[in-house]
Amino acid sequence: MGEQKDRMLRGDLYRDDDPELVADRLAAGRLVDEFNATRADESDRRAGILRKLFGRFGTGSWIMPSLRCDYGYNVEIGDNSFVNYDAVLLDCARIRIGDDVSIGPRAQLLTALHPMADHEARRQRWESAAPITLGDNTWLGGGVLVCAGVTIGDDTVVGAGSVVTRDLPPRVFAAGNPCRVIRPL
Repeated sequence: MGEQKDRMLRGDLYRDDDPELVADRLAAGRLVDEFNATRADESDRRAGILRKLFGRFGTGSWIMPSLRCDYGYNVEIGDNSFVNYDAVLLDCARIRIGDDVSIGPRAQLLTALHPMADHEARRQRWESAAPITLGDNTWLGGGVLVCAGVTIGDDTVVGAGSVVTRDLPPRVFAAGNPCRVIRPL
């Protein structure tokens, strides 16, 4: 493994134009293209592609096309989880989706971070990433955006269109921009 990939996986600043990372993204892109081109009646083929693409794709889980991701190998999906249409999983860091999770259409899980105070570093394409974790039996409504470094606890429901910028505890309903806890469940 090269230096930039190692830095990315550690959560340090890295260059996304590194040849090894570009090759990894191209390999993932080919699998994503293949997945997105499947027919509606090819569920076994879809699952086979996702098992090649992801670090883990649990039994009984399924994803509806279209799907977008950077690397694939940083995504782990538990058993019996569902990801609806048009998901974006920017997996520069680990994305862990638990068992029995439901994710609404057009959800985005975004692990990438860019230097805020150092515009020169941004210009030179330095970035970092922080993991996202969705606990078991969570439900993200349509259009939810989860930011880098966020953990959502087991059995939590996030309302449609929410922007989750901070961790959410287990067994709550949360919504808004920025997302906040509305009530316990």
